[in-house]
Amino acid sequence: MTMANDIERLLDELPTEPGVYIMRDADGQVIYVGKAVNLRNRVRSYFRSSGQRSPKVAQLAAKVHDIDYIVTGSELEALVLECNLIKEHRPRYNVRLRDDKTYPFIRVTVNEAFPRAFLTRRVVKDGSRYFGPYTDVAAARETLRLLARVFPLRQCRMEINPDDPLRRPCLNYHIKRCLGPCAHAVSVEDYAEIVQGVVMFLEGKQDRLFKSIERRMNAAAENLNFEHAAALRDQLRALSRVAQQQNVVSDSFVDRDVIGLARDQWGACVRVLMVRDGKLVGAEHFMLGGTDDADEGEVLSAFVKEFYSGGAAVPVEVLLQVPIDDADVVRQWLSGLRGSKVRVITPQRGERRRLVDLAAENAREYLERERAVEQRELRARLDALSQLADALDLPGPPARIECYDMSNLQGTDAVGSMVVFEEGKPAKSQYRRFRIRTVQGQNDFAMMGEVLKRRFSRHREGDSRFARMPDLVLVDGGKGQLNVAVEVLTELGYGDVPMAGLAERYEHIYLPGRPQPLELPCDSPALLLLEHVRDEAHRFAVSHHRTLRGRRGISSELQNVPGVGKKRLVALMKAFGSLEALSQATVEEIAAVPGMNRPAAQAVFAHLHPPEAGNPQDREDGNDSKR
Repeated sequence: MTMANDIERLLDELPTEPGVYIMRDADGQVIYVGKAVNLRNRVRSYFRSSGQRSPKVAQLAAKVHDIDYIVTGSELEALVLECNLIKEHRPRYNVRLRDDKTYPFIRVTVNEAFPRAFLTRRVVKDGSRYFGPYTDVAAARETLRLLARVFPLRQCRMEINPDDPLRRPCLNYHIKRCLGPCAHAVSVEDYAEIVQGVVMFLEGKQDRLFKSIERRMNAAAENLNFEHAAALRDQLRALSRVAQQQNVVSDSFVDRDVIGLARDQWGACVRVLMVRDGKLVGAEHFMLGGTDDADEGEVLSAFVKEFYSGGAAVPVEVLLQVPIDDADVVRQWLSGLRGSKVRVITPQRGERRRLVDLAAENAREYLERERAVEQRELRARLDALSQLADALDLPGPPARIECYDMSNLQGTDAVGSMVVFEEGKPAKSQYRRFRIRTVQGQNDFAMMGEVLKRRFSRHREGDSRFARMPDLVLVDGGKGQLNVAVEVLTELGYGDVPMAGLAERYEHIYLPGRPQPLELPCDSPALLLLEHVRDEAHRFAVSHHRTLRGRRGISSELQNVPGVGKKRLVALMKAFGSLEALSQATVEEIAAVPGMNRPAAQAVFAHLHPPEAGNPQDREDGNDSKR
């Protein structure tokens, strides 16, 4: 049966109910996920005559090898499922955030007796309030620093309840950066007032917050509690300085997000203006990929789903630059997320239209700046590749560089890494890790040989993951590592592939057949590129090595904890990666791991924090790198 007949059979089998369709290529990879009111009619539209399809749809249809589907009870259920599947599979042909980063949120643990505020990249449905996402991590950190100065919430990770035994307060209490709930220095009610101020500040409701603080300040003064009144006065002054930096952009006091779009031939940029109580309290930008041949409505619809399904707070109004086809179902979905009615509006005139035009203009300006930066970076990379080709006597600039490095601790948990740079830029989807299988003890040369042999043997066997050959093989090390690479590749019939070794101590470059290393100026673009590639390979190897050690630590530490079996151990390893990260988690965060429950989470927390362990200090949840 031909491929065309296979597709026709699949189309005939599709139901006419609402649901989600999942398109896969010949390798079984998910390349597109969509929703439909009528699955059969929607999917058939992709396979009409080529003259009726856009180039993107025609290209997608040509790659479809199989179609799965999931029937849902309504279009709204299909929308929710579509969001989840796109997040899980990141299909190539769907409109999506370009860099796949997990953006940070500020989390306020209002579900605790004495809440705290900190940065996190994981949104957990545990009753906490999340504010964000922040595309500028530095801005998020600065907001947290301001909160710590103005609102003295606790910063430790301990579980603190009003009936807990009295503890000795930490330094933060003595420098007035914490109210001291562990020492019973503040009541639950008074602490809750401070938390309410934090939430109102992060919601952008400064005017209401000022009135609340002013009312409490006056009440304290009337009760002759002048010290407390002075503290509230200082808090009010600090917040006033922040409020002065915010622009009044609307006469309406409706909370709204204003979403504008700008596009060019390489992608799109969305700008979200967050207007609260008539003031512009925040603005974030997002670069999108997969927008080829998609109309503006389709791009905005896809963005709205990804943005709000990621945990962003849903306002009363969402203003869009252009109409979207599924506005009614998106409106129902957003209303469900918020818990009250949400309006999705495409304004045509007046104040709302002015705000949308402002967002679009911001998006255009940011996109132009991004493209200018990308052009400068591209020219710099091409120049570095050209200089590298001259320095190493290569036939041309190396379009694909592969670098290999090893990581182990006295021979244990040994791993090798392969990183790939294409056109002088990391191609992270092509990075590969290797668990060392045949080498016992600490023998970096033998480990390097095993990794290279496995990589190039797989190419010879036709493995599609290793199909592309490098224009340059770089190994982290000197003569010894380079000699191993030459020996292995020659043995496998790839001796003509250019190779080099970069020794870290003096940044000497070793080349096959040359007794003396090559020394380039320390500011040479070619050397800086090689250092970047080598350092990335080292980071990738070390991160995987640490993950393996961390998982082994979790397994050995928790194997006798009641209620934690093999499946839960695996889930904890996957969620936290290391014993240190798990030790810094709260009971709620542990309980939120799939397969865990609160009793088991409490048992894990109690095991990791025995009474004599002291107060574990709070740290930020997550880091700035891509996850």
